[in-house]
Amino acid sequence: MLLADSWQINRKVVFLIVMNIVQQIQQPIQNEMELFEKKFHKSMATKVALLNRITYYIVNRKGKQMRPMFVFLVAKMTGEGEVNERTYRGASVIELIHTATLVHDDVVDDSNKRRGFFSLNALWKNKIAVLVGDYLLSKGLLLSIDNGDFDLLRIISVAVREMSEGELLQIEKARRLDITEEIYYEIIRQKTATLIAACCSLGAASVCPDDIILIEQMRKFGELIGMAFQIKDDLFDYTDGPIGKPTGIDIKEQKMTLPLIYVLNTSEPKEKKWLINSVKNHNEDKKRVKEVIAFVKVKGGLEYATQKMIEYQQSALEILNQFPDSVYKEALHTMVNYVIERKK
Repeated sequence: MLLADSWQINRKVVFLIVMNIVQQIQQPIQNEMELFEKKFHKSMATKVALLNRITYYIVNRKGKQMRPMFVFLVAKMTGEGEVNERTYRGASVIELIHTATLVHDDVVDDSNKRRGFFSLNALWKNKIAVLVGDYLLSKGLLLSIDNGDFDLLRIISVAVREMSEGELLQIEKARRLDITEEIYYEIIRQKTATLIAACCSLGAASVCPDDIILIEQMRKFGELIGMAFQIKDDLFDYTDGPIGKPTGIDIKEQKMTLPLIYVLNTSEPKEKKWLINSVKNHNEDKKRVKEVIAFVKVKGGLEYATQKMIEYQQSALEILNQFPDSVYKEALHTMVNYVIERKK
């Protein structure tokens, strides 16, 4: 069998496994997700033909939609199995904001592909992509304002602010390669975890708007999952084979992830100097990048990051276990485990 054929088969197997797990998680909220799809598509309609073509392209190339799923599952778990129009609006706002950030990220990263398809900036150039991202962002914020969902608006606005701060903090630190483990956690909390935290707090707030303790509890639950999710994503940079993202991408982009940070902090001065020099000045050299990956593996960087990821996962499960048993709690439990067990 040719290597290319093997790669395609492995991708298909991984895709089928992922879809089975996602369908299993979605099962208790299937009706809500189907209705959400209709509402979301309808909300994207505009009077501008170009914008309609672009938004049609976006909604027909959606990912696993994990974020709206968090909104509905948390809402049903905390709201005695019920959701309302606020829940649907909260899920729509999250999806709009998330899509806007992805569009802007592709422009910033000069990326031509997103989920295997051409990115907006590859098809319509940067100017249009930025404007579409701005449109999606404003659409999401106005959806809350027009319906008086000011508590939901506050949750999502905090998330947008923190995501921007996290991106800028990472860029600042990447220039000097002086990220400590503590700063790394703050970056991923802001960049990734804050949006999943918003999903979970939005779900709770949509059905229990006055229960501040519950909303904060769900926010923390989402934040812990988000932290584990990002560490898992970082580990993919050291994964061989056709699953996960291409190996060494983070090193090439001078992103200081947890496995590398741990090894930098535990290496001898000479080794540390070699690592920093490799990432800073030889990150385009494939052979050197492979050497860095091998060194991080030998020095226990992957084991340390995996341990931290599991700690965050277990903390999230501790919060979840405080709730009465239900199909929604069970689906969230599966979701938490999927975050650290996924292959892509």
